[in-house]
Amino acid sequence: MSSMLSIDQDKIIYTVVLLVILLIIRTIIVITVKKIGKKSGTTEARAALIGRYVTVILVLIAVLIETFILGVEPEKVIVVFSSVFAVIGVGLFAIWSILSNVTSGVIMFFSFPYKVGDKIKIHDKDDSIIAIIEDIRAFQIHLRDDHGNLVTYPNNLILQKAVTLLQKDALDDTSIL
Repeated sequence: MSSMLSIDQDKIIYTVVLLVILLIIRTIIVITVKKIGKKSGTTEARAALIGRYVTVILVLIAVLIETFILGVEPEKVIVVFSSVFAVIGVGLFAIWSILSNVTSGVIMFFSFPYKVGDKIKIHDKDDSIIAIIEDIRAFQIHLRDDHGNLVTYPNNLILQKAVTLLQKDALDDTSIL
């Protein structure tokens, strides 16, 4: 029993070191994301959402590294991961628009020039939208138009359209409508 414990002791130490390193990396990334969010004027909920994305990615990396620590043969790991990614790939292809909205939400977190409370005009060839940004979420942006209606606009589309920030003194000017 003690010889078996001494053999597994190295694996336990490597696992603890892996968890500590990944926890430190996660903490640094989450703190950095919160600082970027505070600097750009985004909500804490958006920063927390990005933190959850980072946590999921780090857990997947930890599972992959842990399989090698436990001594699983690389060929078996490759077979399992390729099978899992094939199934996930087929499923993600079916919901690609949702993924594009989530990806756009992450991009918007780091480089979207508008923030909650700004009045914007989204230029569309058929119909332009003039509204105030109420919330920026993972899948869509919530806008409130001049009539008080709530408009949800997909994140991937807002990155594809021309958007104008309306000046504060021009908000009451009806000539821009």
